Amino acid sequence: MTGIQTEQLGIIAGKGVYPRILAASAKQQGVKRVFAVAFKGETDRRIGQAADEVQWIHIGLLGAMLEAFRKSGVKKAVMAGQITPTHLFNLRMDRAMLDLLGRLKERNADTIFGALAEELAKIGIELMPAYLFMESSMPSPGLLTKKAPDDRERKDIELGLKVAKTTSGLEIGQTVVVKEGTILAVEAFEGTDKAIRRAGRLGGKGSVVVKVAKKGHDMRFDIPVIGMRTLKSLKKAGVSAMALEAGRTILLERERVIAGADRLGISMIAVAVD
Repeated sequence: MTGIQTEQLGIIAGKGVYPRILAASAKQQGVKRVFAVAFKGETDRRIGQAADEVQWIHIGLLGAMLEAFRKSGVKKAVMAGQITPTHLFNLRMDRAMLDLLGRLKERNADTIFGALAEELAKIGIELMPAYLFMESSMPSPGLLTKKAPDDRERKDIELGLKVAKTTSGLEIGQTVVVKEGTILAVEAFEGTDKAIRRAGRLGGKGSVVVKVAKKGHDMRFDIPVIGMRTLKSLKKAGVSAMALEAGRTILLERERVIAGADRLGISMIAVAVD
């Protein structure tokens, strides 16, 4: 249960089930009205089942998004769900978005979403942590599945944690795939699922996936998220174990994912990271 009290909540709704689950959880925890800005061709249309009002816009229209939020009356907002990374290079942007990107020396999640948070603040909207109303979906340290990692997998997890904390701090990615002491893949611009599948093509079955938040991570955006789509990638790549950072990773549809991992014989563990 979150300690933040608000009667109205705005959601910047990206891909997948995360925005819908967040909206439903917010309503269950006392939020009376959920307003969502959704993106045509990107956001799951079922967001309308959980949000009270949805404003649909095209990706890249920052001005339209800000105007929608200004008119909505909400004062707090959350970013939920991924936007396809390649849109940064091939979408049609309005002047407001072009100006925002033009001010940035580097373009990554921190700089782009940080600048977006500043734009929202200018119209009186505070961007809240991405885990707001999702605390129950953030596992504490411990084994999540019936099967525990074996000795080889634990060694690979230790190596993966060390590498992932380093690479994520360099804005490279939050996910690392390891097999028998060899780094098969480090998540780059393609995202977690494609990185996992790339590792499967390179190393075959039996790899270990590690996912963390970078040191000093701004928890308002780009928070590590694992869900059923991730589980499908683990199956496709023949992954035998996965470790996620406890207390800083959202496990969407937790019971369903864990049950699926159990059926596939995949070990899943949440680990505390200093």
